[in-house]
Amino acid sequence: MTIETWLLAGLVLVLAWAYSRWKHSYWSSRGVPTPPFLPFIGHLHKTALLKKRYTFDMEAYYNYGGSKFCGLYSFHKPCLLVGDPELLKHIFVKDFDCFTGKKPLKLTKRDRVITDTLVLKTGEEWKRLRSIMSPTFSSGRMKGMFPLVCQKADDLVSFCLREARTKSSLDMKHNFGRFTLDTIASCAFGIECNAFGEEKSAFCEKVDAFFKISTASAMRKVFVSLAPQIANAFNIQFSSPTTSFFEEVALKTIAARKKGSRRGDFLDLLLETQSPSDGDKDPGNQSSKSKQGLDDPTIVSQCVVFLIAGYGTTASALSYTAFLLAKYPEAQERLRRELHEVVEEHGDVTYQGIMEAKFLDACIMETLRLYPTSVYLERMCERNYRIPGTDLTIAPGTVVSCPVWTVHRDPKYWPEPEEFRPERFLPENKANIANFTHMPFGVGPRNCIAQRFALMEAKIALAKLLLASDLRLAPGCENVTVSFGFGSHTPKAVNLILKPLKDE
Repeated sequence: MTIETWLLAGLVLVLAWAYSRWKHSYWSSRGVPTPPFLPFIGHLHKTALLKKRYTFDMEAYYNYGGSKFCGLYSFHKPCLLVGDPELLKHIFVKDFDCFTGKKPLKLTKRDRVITDTLVLKTGEEWKRLRSIMSPTFSSGRMKGMFPLVCQKADDLVSFCLREARTKSSLDMKHNFGRFTLDTIASCAFGIECNAFGEEKSAFCEKVDAFFKISTASAMRKVFVSLAPQIANAFNIQFSSPTTSFFEEVALKTIAARKKGSRRGDFLDLLLETQSPSDGDKDPGNQSSKSKQGLDDPTIVSQCVVFLIAGYGTTASALSYTAFLLAKYPEAQERLRRELHEVVEEHGDVTYQGIMEAKFLDACIMETLRLYPTSVYLERMCERNYRIPGTDLTIAPGTVVSCPVWTVHRDPKYWPEPEEFRPERFLPENKANIANFTHMPFGVGPRNCIAQRFALMEAKIALAKLLLASDLRLAPGCENVTVSFGFGSHTPKAVNLILKPLKDE
């Protein structure tokens, strides 16, 4: 290479470095504290992987002003980390019209099933879909699905008790995963997948493949996220190739349901939206167009997102709760006494009884404080927005994130935050909990639409299991290790000893 080439290359590097320095002066020029970052990539090396994200959020929260707010960079794009409950109330609720969407995820044409899910919709499309789906998760609808979930919980207990006869300890992470899979297959896809059978069904095998994370699949997801146009040109798919299997299953079930086969499950409730009232059948009625029901492909997408959002998250929540109850036997015994009282009053495990079980609810809520489903929450600013109480204005396109995991463990809001203390969530103590410091299902209009179903599912499983057995920690399993994957976390292992309880 000639000296001129070297000089030109050096000039390009200097100009690129100067440009990066200028772009990364965005927050400092506005007086906003920022954690140390790298040239060109900003904080992406800390925020791209969930395993590093929660520790980085904690560092930014305590050391760089994140307990109120601090600036971050994704490459050169400025982002804002907000941990102050009062500001969170404005961003997620009061000023929701400025933050209606999340950071966009541009996918390829092969990802149509994922693209049409409620989670990825924005603007008017999200509002319409949310308004149609919300009644599906009313308490009345949940009560109708209660028997289906109870049946799966009974299968779980029977399976665990059979295993307990021959095994010194049980892999409850695996067992809870089979339970949530059975429940979703029944309620969202309308099939019996026999997750507790000796041989895996095709549905179970496809689910395992769907959630399996390999280096290649992780790189594929990152590539599609960063370069969707190139990925589309090369026909690269973000979602697992097994997505087509679930699409086919859902479409077959939909066809059967339209012929008259009904079960009162999630799929039936979505299909009900395709039967508009007489007033809505007038094609010239403009006001009725927004009320039109969901077409088959959109219903399929919601069934798939039910699997994505509800399989691992609920199984993990159950695993964490069972572990904590085994670790704190006093809490377990107190909960069992409450469940016996509920059964005595109602004659069985009923929907009303489960919903009235205060300590059961408290145990799950405390578990979700320690191990929230989402490590962080995000919203994207849609127009110029001045942060309340400051002179700082953020521009459209700025992503605002909340460090949920860190807020849930801040001793300022939670005395002895690492301790499992369900009493925090009993009715007489709830007034002591600061608003927007407990967000396991998100907050505001974009909170988890299926949280009522997830809680019912978890409560039924725990109630049935604790009424039938005593949970104890297996030797060497006195602590739980959290494994962070692509966008989620789960306990690495939850091995428990189950002691069957004699009928009283």
